[in-house]
Amino acid sequence: MRKFKGMLNEVQARYRPTNVSRFKVSGSADVNSQIRDLWPVDIEHREAMVSVYLNRANNIVGYSIISVGSISGTICDVKMVFQHGLLCNASSVILVHNHPSGNLKPSTADIDLTKKIKEAGSIIEIQMLDHLIITKEGYCSLADEGLM
Repeated sequence: MRKFKGMLNEVQARYRPTNVSRFKVSGSADVNSQIRDLWPVDIEHREAMVSVYLNRANNIVGYSIISVGSISGTICDVKMVFQHGLLCNASSVILVHNHPSGNLKPSTADIDLTKKIKEAGSIIEIQMLDHLIITKEGYCSLADEGLM
């Protein structure tokens, strides 16, 4: 009889918390100001998607680069958003992506994705608080605009 252990792949997950003081988020302007320091690409060159994770006190506990795309789009895998949120015991998530074109208006795809993430999060009790679109010149909060 073959050993069961040798027939399976072990799954490992890591989250390395640091002793850095946590930043409290009280609104979309706070996220906009903090996210720009860690943006993974030139904001006017390629589109990217980043998720920001918060605890129950709205302190940022982590972030994850979900994807880096092209000049006209990027992919957001819902499973990755929540996998990373579960790893850091997040109570809520804020999505942020950029529009290299400089256009701050959310597309139909942006709004649909927001609704999809919000619905998925409600099942596992990770609330989606906002989805920001950022450009070099500014940002748009879908929550502030009533589009969530």
